[in-house]
Amino acid sequence: MQKKSMDELERLNSEAFKHIKKTPLVLLLDNVRSALNVGSAFRTADAFALHAIALCGISAQPPHREILKTALGADQTVDWIYFADTIAAVQHYREHGYQICAVEQAEGSISLQNFVWGEKSICIIFGNEVDGVSDEVMKISDACIEIPQFGTKHSLNISVSMGIVIWELFRKLKL
Repeated sequence: MQKKSMDELERLNSEAFKHIKKTPLVLLLDNVRSALNVGSAFRTADAFALHAIALCGISAQPPHREILKTALGADQTVDWIYFADTIAAVQHYREHGYQICAVEQAEGSISLQNFVWGEKSICIIFGNEVDGVSDEVMKISDACIEIPQFGTKHSLNISVSMGIVIWELFRKLKL
């Protein structure tokens, strides 16, 4: 087995990426404290051609040194918007026809493998590394998705969680 060369990967350039059909998924970060995690969000959003990222509250915004370190240029390809208030961001996407889904361990959550993508685009919310998705945002979410976990720890790093959830949603939509 041999790794593929950069030519064999047939990666889009930034200009071509702007014009492809995007996955109807917005990634909303609710007061994510680490700029490194924000950069990882950009890189994951680029990998799956997400519609956009909404950065809320204390979430760092490009150009930020630590975002640039992990985004590796994805901050230049993925559309993003900043909202000072997460509730305002949720209301914005609801008004634009998105289903609002928090990713959290919560009463009444839907296990990721059982979540069904309906007809609407989805705004998927990931919360602060310590506090998770805020209680106010949880109250106004349409659904809550939970990643099943079986070990002794009760959480995953947000960048790992984003990769798992976005891949599963992408898989359900595209494959």
